[in-house]
Amino acid sequence: MTLSQTGLIVGLVLGIVAAFGGLGAFLLVLVLGAVGLLVGRALEGKLDLRAVLGARSDRR
Repeated sequence: MTLSQTGLIVGLVLGIVAAFGGLGAFLLVLVLGAVGLLVGRALEGKLDLRAVLGARSDRR
């Protein structure tokens, strides 16, 4: 299991534990799952955070 998969599962489990039932809970689980996936991909080095955050790549 990769760190991305682990991060996604952790985010989903935390979302389910944090809220039960309803549309709000569904959206919370969806958002936390996406955050978990992004954290896992960043830890694996498959996500360039500078590109996501819009940091400038030019050096002075």
